[in-house]
Amino acid sequence: MGDPAGIGPEIIAKAWRARELHALAPFFAVGDPRAVERVWDGPIARIESPADAAAAFGEALPVLTVTCTGDIRPGTPDIDSARCALDSLELATGLARSGAAGALVTGPVSKAQLYQIGFTHPGQTEFVAERCGIARENAVMMLAGPTLRVVPVTTHIPLAGVFDALSVDLVLAKARATARGLARNFGIHAPRLAFAGLNPHAGEGGAIGREEIDILAPAIARLREEGIDATGPFAADTMFHTRARVTYDAAICLYHDQALVPLKTLHFDEGVNLTLGLPIVRTSPDHGTAFGIAGQDQAEPGAMIAAIRMAAQCAEHRLDYEATTAGAA
Repeated sequence: MGDPAGIGPEIIAKAWRARELHALAPFFAVGDPRAVERVWDGPIARIESPADAAAAFGEALPVLTVTCTGDIRPGTPDIDSARCALDSLELATGLARSGAAGALVTGPVSKAQLYQIGFTHPGQTEFVAERCGIARENAVMMLAGPTLRVVPVTTHIPLAGVFDALSVDLVLAKARATARGLARNFGIHAPRLAFAGLNPHAGEGGAIGREEIDILAPAIARLREEGIDATGPFAADTMFHTRARVTYDAAICLYHDQALVPLKTLHFDEGVNLTLGLPIVRTSPDHGTAFGIAGQDQAEPGAMIAAIRMAAQCAEHRLDYEATTAGAA
């Protein structure tokens, strides 16, 4: 559910209510059922095991209980709600890893509250990667909407630190994981990657910066040698109009806002955060806790619905991919 004081419980409940309209696969929530009851008067089924979810799903929202030790007040996060969010994330990640659940969808959390209870990861992505035994640099954050997928090579670091963080090896690691992820999670077996330049006009041949020459060009050349369809670097301001978007399957961007601004401009209510490079499918709605409107029945469930739908689709693609690769082997 994410932080029980945020909008996570509300948008999960609204997603269940819209399950037939959007043909959603059966899902269950992990968290304190009271968080849902505070914001919704619909039916809830407290389940003991993920195996009970499918049978309950048609008549009620299944919830696997993680008890919050304190009171739950929508819009008022505290240490207890942060602990509940972390405990829920830990349990849900374990269920996905064990195969008891087909995918993991994470609700929004408050990093500020989590840091107060000793959380040391930049975000949920890095936490899930560690629990899955994956190195941080091999876990790739992709933001996906109906007409655009973007991958930021660097994520939650200051803009001033991007220049020092970029390297040929980092770009290669993110691009390779993206290509594999497109094949495994989306069924795109010959993915096309387009790279955005870091500097205006993609550096103008070195006149406005050399990162395109010193970092991106060597990385793109290496990827092509490996058989990956990699192109660029392109001026970032020419990459996201309608005609450009149909020429690639994912845009590789160099910093957080370079990737997220076009994605959120085009698909604000449908954007999904998908973590590539993991042994499990993990998605998340691409928005925050919205404490300011929690408990007021104002939260839009579109991004959560999209995250649940994409998780199910990716899980199906993975089964097909594994069957195909196993047959080829």
